[in-house]
Amino acid sequence: MTPRPVGRLRLLIAVCLAFVSGRAATAAQSPSSPPLYLVVPFENTTGEPRVYWLSEASAVVLADNLAALGVSSIRREDRLGAFERLRLPPPTPLSHATVIRIGQVVGAAYVVVGAFELQGDDLTVRARTIRLDTGRISPELVERGPLTDMLSVYGHMARRIVPESAVSTEQLALGYPSLPAFEQYIKGLLAEAPETRIAFLTQALRVSPTFHRAYLALWEVHTDQGSHQEALDAVRQVPADDPLARQARFLVGVSMLHLGQLQASFAEFSALNSVRRDAALLNNIGVVQLRRPPGAPGGKAATFFGDAASVDGSDPDLFFNVGYAHWLDRDAQGAIHWLREAVRRNPADDVAHYVLGVALQASGNSVEATREKELARRLSSTYAEWEAKQGGDAVPRGLERLKLDIDMPASLRVDAALGAAGQRDQRAIATFHLESGRRLFQEGRDEEAIAELRRTIFLAPYESDAHLLLGRIYLRTGRRQDAIDALTIAAWSDPANAEAKQLLDSVR
Repeated sequence: MTPRPVGRLRLLIAVCLAFVSGRAATAAQSPSSPPLYLVVPFENTTGEPRVYWLSEASAVVLADNLAALGVSSIRREDRLGAFERLRLPPPTPLSHATVIRIGQVVGAAYVVVGAFELQGDDLTVRARTIRLDTGRISPELVERGPLTDMLSVYGHMARRIVPESAVSTEQLALGYPSLPAFEQYIKGLLAEAPETRIAFLTQALRVSPTFHRAYLALWEVHTDQGSHQEALDAVRQVPADDPLARQARFLVGVSMLHLGQLQASFAEFSALNSVRRDAALLNNIGVVQLRRPPGAPGGKAATFFGDAASVDGSDPDLFFNVGYAHWLDRDAQGAIHWLREAVRRNPADDVAHYVLGVALQASGNSVEATREKELARRLSSTYAEWEAKQGGDAVPRGLERLKLDIDMPASLRVDAALGAAGQRDQRAIATFHLESGRRLFQEGRDEEAIAELRRTIFLAPYESDAHLLLGRIYLRTGRRQDAIDALTIAAWSDPANAEAKQLLDSVR
């Protein structure tokens, strides 16, 4: 694999600093749980354009095969989410060092990297596994076969990666769709235009009507476009005896919620939860209740959100929802308690900071309220617009957060792994950006320093020294009001920061 461009080196260094304790995350997995594998898209070494889709297909089919062989693998959605969170565009080849860091961030035990080449119609696939706790790279595994037998080629590769599994290659093949259907499905996942995605996925289902996974992908496309009836019609095609039936029913409930069919959505989520309790189900029941008229039967939204948070204490969205529901119930103290828990788990949650600020203001804590709302404004320009449109401390409705995944074990929760890694090590990356910003400030490279200091504040909103440095830069570049704002936050964030107070007093 080729190294990342030099222009991204600072980001990669930051990632390394932030997640240097990734080994601890890997070691923290339960000894009894199967190891978690991250498969990254394979490199198309011959650059054959007609099989561009095979790079992503390699990761999808190999991850599926590993899961079928009895080990855990990170889903495509979570892999893409991790890449997005780390600002690493998926199509770009990554160095082994970067791939290792990504694996550590998401809590994987192994990363699988590889490449394929096509000569005529003959496919050669090469793969290696990297064990993250030791950094050991396996010998290269090579499988060959005709392109028409691609799915079996990757089945044999998976068996070689997990040779101890009792599942045979023949058993793996039972789960495959036809190759033409799978190709259309992958092309549908990769297509950017919604109409193109729909066309590929529809064609996959024409070729293989029992490939029900494509219905879930169609649901996602239609939902992203706001076409909730079409999404509902698609996901209802998954039969009740299919392994995907529970996920499909969950998405039925989500579509009903979007369509305003609140009682039907409540019933769907409740029925699924009665079979197996799940934080996403409890959360979404809370969303339903929040959108129903006051006093609607079934229970209070805040109660369901609180139950969801008790089931999964790692998800900041659940804590935000509890706090938000309390605020809508005019319970400022309850809102403050839960929203503080939300920002503790995700310090970069601008909405949570703002609603917390409003609740603090209502409770009479104006100093802390001002700080929280100012932090929200620093993270996003949305809140100045809110205040201009709604006036004062109004908090709009519709901020509650819906969940789209069900039955996710803690070991496979990439968001939770990212959050835990960030909680452990975000101080390290914030310090890295702060020191970089200080050096750039001393060199007079103000715009670059501002960018570094903003990254610091994104990770550590209460870092007084970062705000102080921003204030000093703004002063020497003639941005007096920006300087006053930054120095005010610096003084709020650390009352012992005498330099911030003195500088603020001198410019007011």
